[in-house]
Amino acid sequence: MARFSDLSSIQLVRECTGSNDAEAWVEFIRRFQPVIAAAVGQKARSFNANSRELIDDLVQDTYLKLCEDNSALLRRFQPRSDVSIYSFLKVVAGNIALDHFKSEMADKRGAHQTESMGDLEQIDPRTKGTDIVDGIHRALQREQMEKIVLEKTKGKDQRRNCLIFRLHYWQGFTAREIAALPSIGLSTEGVESVLMRLLVMIRSHIK
Repeated sequence: MARFSDLSSIQLVRECTGSNDAEAWVEFIRRFQPVIAAAVGQKARSFNANSRELIDDLVQDTYLKLCEDNSALLRRFQPRSDVSIYSFLKVVAGNIALDHFKSEMADKRGAHQTESMGDLEQIDPRTKGTDIVDGIHRALQREQMEKIVLEKTKGKDQRRNCLIFRLHYWQGFTAREIAALPSIGLSTEGVESVLMRLLVMIRSHIK
């Protein structure tokens, strides 16, 4: 399994989708289990569901979805960087958990229709023009902040700190969830410290 642990996340996903190598999938689970479990747990807590057994079942459902139709979901995914696979898996796991709880609520109401995973990601056609403009403004601010972080975080920790910044501020990961990722190598307190330093740095630069 050592040969798989040395691969980048993008390379590992390609290995898993390109073959049925059990060792590749073992490394996949080892590397991505924390982000999948965290996403499911976060969604479960929002529905006041704290059953360990239920969370474990939803995590397993996520893996089943990823393996379905010869890993079709992973095959269609086009990663832009290593961080994008973490974001992708968080969305998949979160949506599977959301589908479960919506279905459960629908059953209680006697309904039989729930939103599908595809529906959750579609843009509402009723979105007002001002909302679109606001979105552009947010994107520009985001681009400016990314530029500051890249310029000010030189050295051996630059890639790690940029990853922490993106996961927290753009993807909504908590410090604890980020610390659980094998590639980070920091405690929850360490991640919080990095985030605080980056925030102070950005504010100082803007001023």
